[in-house]
Amino acid sequence: MADYGAGNLHSLRKALERCGAVVTVTESMNTLAEAECIAFPGVGAFDNVMARIGDASGEIVRSILNGTPCLGICIGMQISADGSEEGHLPGIGLIEGRVVRMRAERVPQIGWNHVLSDDPLFEGIDSLLFYFAHSFVISPKDPGVVRGITEYESMTIPSLVRKNNFVGSQFHPEKSGSSGLRFLSNFVEFAEGCL
Repeated sequence: MADYGAGNLHSLRKALERCGAVVTVTESMNTLAEAECIAFPGVGAFDNVMARIGDASGEIVRSILNGTPCLGICIGMQISADGSEEGHLPGIGLIEGRVVRMRAERVPQIGWNHVLSDDPLFEGIDSLLFYFAHSFVISPKDPGVVRGITEYESMTIPSLVRKNNFVGSQFHPEKSGSSGLRFLSNFVEFAEGCL
């Protein structure tokens, strides 16, 4: 799991470990490309995160495109885009598109909201109610990568994206109770199947 100076490492690590994952936290972004699975946690600002990832982004993207499973949560999902209105640095460019500021009366969206999806990562979850905390959303050029959506005020937000073995959630599964734990458990099972 990437430690790029953002928050929420502890709760995500504990949640993944509860789901059976063996988690190593690293500040060395260059070692991520060699990992069996990559996780980008979900608290931070776009430019700060990308500054920490730096030149390692190319190797990380190659690793994901070559089959390494990767989970990106909130900002960890948003950095998969080409860039963001939140900052000036480029993202890792795995998903073509940009991250844009939410056009809503109440920003940020903080609290519980539903996800509409039939993705297998939600298998066994009775209520697709998850915790959100964000002011920006990803806007992919290819609508086919959007695998889950959430309605917020007049906006339809991509709340789950997938490309190759990359899974990105706008919501925070580690803060979403039993539904979030089941989602992470499903991801761990998916990741093990990729090895």
